[in-house]
Amino acid sequence: MSGTSRSIVLYGVTGYTGELVLDECLAAGVRPVLAGRNADSVRALAAPRGLEWRAASLDDARALDAVLAGAAVVIHCAGPFARTSRAMADACLRNHVHYLDITGEIAVFEALAARDAEARAAGVMLMPGAGFDVVPSDCLAAHLKRRLPTATSLSLAFHGGTGLSRGTATTMAENAGGPGAVRRGGRIVTVPPAWRTRVIDFGDKTRLTATIPWGDVSTAFYSTGIPNIEVFTAMPPSTVRFLRVSRYLAPILRTSWMRRRLVAAIKNRPAGPSADARARAVARLWGEVRDDTGNVAVSLLQTPDGYTLTAKTAVLAAQTIAGGGAVPGFQTPSRAFGADFILKIPGCVRTDR
Repeated sequence: MSGTSRSIVLYGVTGYTGELVLDECLAAGVRPVLAGRNADSVRALAAPRGLEWRAASLDDARALDAVLAGAAVVIHCAGPFARTSRAMADACLRNHVHYLDITGEIAVFEALAARDAEARAAGVMLMPGAGFDVVPSDCLAAHLKRRLPTATSLSLAFHGGTGLSRGTATTMAENAGGPGAVRRGGRIVTVPPAWRTRVIDFGDKTRLTATIPWGDVSTAFYSTGIPNIEVFTAMPPSTVRFLRVSRYLAPILRTSWMRRRLVAAIKNRPAGPSADARARAVARLWGEVRDDTGNVAVSLLQTPDGYTLTAKTAVLAAQTIAGGGAVPGFQTPSRAFGADFILKIPGCVRTDR
């Protein structure tokens, strides 16, 4: 493979988000090598488009090495990433291929951050969270730090605009009963679900939000050095009440039997939001930083819906890396590409208050 058009491997292409990333690749003039676990499914997507394809299970190291042969970068879309990211990262380090994924799981960010020295030695860039989580919020965090360099606390909030895909819902089901998370004094600490609520003005209207264990609890610290971080998402009061009740149901929700039931129920859901729903939707993000002397800065960011944005940011990141823009080691989007990277995506508008 040579050149940007042949140096991107898209693994997990048969999933909902994987297909969106494929469509975005083709719209951008990129012809990736398609890959996944099921040869028939991958072939069915590749053949009509005249694309090269390869199949390998993530637990078959030799086959996975063959999938990555000659590649510059892989966009890893096969979650849940808590179960799949290590094998793909191992393969990338063995084969000197740069790694992107679209996770939102704190544990994955932290595990890959711990491999920073290993990645630098291999000349490999490890950048999880190349989608809606965490590109827009990470860039917003870095922009706010730029506005208030003395900041010691960071709050982020978002409203995604559409419903969940089966893959996202499955990841949430597999983590059902788990605690929330925030960062305090530079350390990630667990808190109860919906630990704090806050009514936030997103620019179009105010929304009730509650804390969630979103990826920026991990990544924003690496991007900004701010030691105290909370992430909120908009949700109706009924969801806040359920999350608070779930604190007492956690032992049941964490049982393998209950999680299997939840995952089985999700299989009957639509694959993800329809194209019409995505086209109508807008995602909104809010960020606030404060320092110890009372200074405050607030910024807003409007983007396309979360799934559309994931496809666009993942492809743009892969193109940048394949074109020579890789930064070896563990990276966050803003550390690798700058706080204004998100503004390269059509439909993204940032406003400072």
